[in-house]
Amino acid sequence: MKILPLISDSATLAALVERLSAAPFVAVDTEFMRENSYWPELCLLQIASPDEAAAIDPKAEGLDMKPLLDLLVENDEVLKVFHAGGQDLEIVYNLTGKTPAPLFDTQIAAMALGYGEQVGYSNLIESMLGHVLDKGARFTDWSRRPLEKRQIDYAIADVTHLATIFPKMVEKLKKNGRGAWLNEEMERLADPSSFAFAPEDAWKRLKIPGRNPQLLGRLRALAAWRENEARNKNLPRGRIAKDDTLQEIASHPPKTQDDLGRVRGLSAGWRSNDIGGRMMAALASAKPLAPEDMPAREPRRPGLTKDAVLVSDLLKLLLKIRSKESGVAPKLIARSDDLEALAAGVRDGLIILNGWRFEEFGRDALDLVEGRLAFAIEEGKLKMTRTVRESVDA
Repeated sequence: MKILPLISDSATLAALVERLSAAPFVAVDTEFMRENSYWPELCLLQIASPDEAAAIDPKAEGLDMKPLLDLLVENDEVLKVFHAGGQDLEIVYNLTGKTPAPLFDTQIAAMALGYGEQVGYSNLIESMLGHVLDKGARFTDWSRRPLEKRQIDYAIADVTHLATIFPKMVEKLKKNGRGAWLNEEMERLADPSSFAFAPEDAWKRLKIPGRNPQLLGRLRALAAWRENEARNKNLPRGRIAKDDTLQEIASHPPKTQDDLGRVRGLSAGWRSNDIGGRMMAALASAKPLAPEDMPAREPRRPGLTKDAVLVSDLLKLLLKIRSKESGVAPKLIARSDDLEALAAGVRDGLIILNGWRFEEFGRDALDLVEGRLAFAIEEGKLKMTRTVRESVDA
């Protein structure tokens, strides 16, 4: 694979994008900084096709990133490959308002191929290629310029290895027939709603302290105020005010700005500074939450009886057995709350009773709950046995 020098001019980038547009896939990774900012600061973008790889410097003066961003979000002919790409997708969304598509995430694929849950990139590369990655530049301040050659080499290696393992993973998925399993997971990962929300909805990401409309109205106003402050100042939310502080103020609202000096988590300066004034204005504008805006209650599922708790434990054991047999990470197949719901008598709306999850696990899980499957010990080994009654069909 040809490795290009660091790209910092628009003409070279446009020429690269034109070549990449004819590739079947591109592997993508980013280096960014966000410890001291609200918005992640894109500092380097690495991309590779089967033939070439390059790092692009988005901080280079005058560099037009639009052709590259269009390749990621507008070109439906080229598959975009990431590893644990959530934060990379967030950066692209912040720059374009869209997420890359079509999309393939090797961490999710690894769960279907027996590499465990949330396998790290280094471990995956070592398992598939036998390479031990150099981690020397892992804690680089990527915003500093100039970048050293060792830093650029470290960054590009991520996408060159990614471009190498991707076809191998696809081949394995084809052999075991699990490629279609991942479509739903990839669509969920690329859902733009995961990265976009209005400041007025920021309160929904906080721990909700009860269902009092007045309290929740104040919390909504305070969370929106903090979100706008953080965005405008480009500071992490916690630098403006901690979650606990917002909840305390919403629960026990100060009568005057002078009272802010006595709130835990705020300094004495809030008694008279501008940001304290804006917080008090947000509180003053707060209105009780309307009934239609109240947070949805968790769907009521039948409570687990003592017997159902035991059944749930048996389902978890069955999941462990089936996961080991199939080489699929348990987390990809079923969640604990789905198993508990099945044990409690729920049948509608469970993902384990549909699609590939039903074939892989749900059918046996339902049979176990309804008495058509049992555990048995034969020659000191745990085995599954069928009872006289027939198994259910999909």
